[in-house]
Amino acid sequence: MSAPDGSPVGAERSIGQLFASATTEMSALVHDEIALAKAQLKHDVKRGAVSGGAFSGAGAVLIFSLPMLNFALAYGIRTWSHWNLAVCFLLSFAANVLVAGLLALIGVVFAKKAKKSQGPQKVAASMKESAGVLQNAKPHPRPERVEDTVKAVARSSS
Repeated sequence: MSAPDGSPVGAERSIGQLFASATTEMSALVHDEIALAKAQLKHDVKRGAVSGGAFSGAGAVLIFSLPMLNFALAYGIRTWSHWNLAVCFLLSFAANVLVAGLLALIGVVFAKKAKKSQGPQKVAASMKESAGVLQNAKPHPRPERVEDTVKAVARSSS
């Protein structure tokens, strides 16, 4: 097994190697947090687009289908029931309003889901938690070795 920088596990690493490893891991953490934020925002935008599409569909159905559907439905009701033609047109209009209302209800449901989504807030909380962990991290104390002290003293005195 080896450490992220390629050195064997358990071997003494220099401060430079430790710093390079910490920098690499911090960079990976930041990239992962950014990727998470992008994924959650993409999901929220998708929900909003579905909501907008449902509202647009409701409007299109109401506007473009009213004349054709009203005439077809009214004359169909008239043929079937022999009621007054005005009553038949009112019933066909009520059916169109019902369809538009169902599409609008779908739009409201998806809009509420998009509004309730806590994607950006979750990312911000995760980043704050990561920053808090990193701020509270303390280096492990290294045991003082006699040979290193002797070498350091020998170098400074010569």
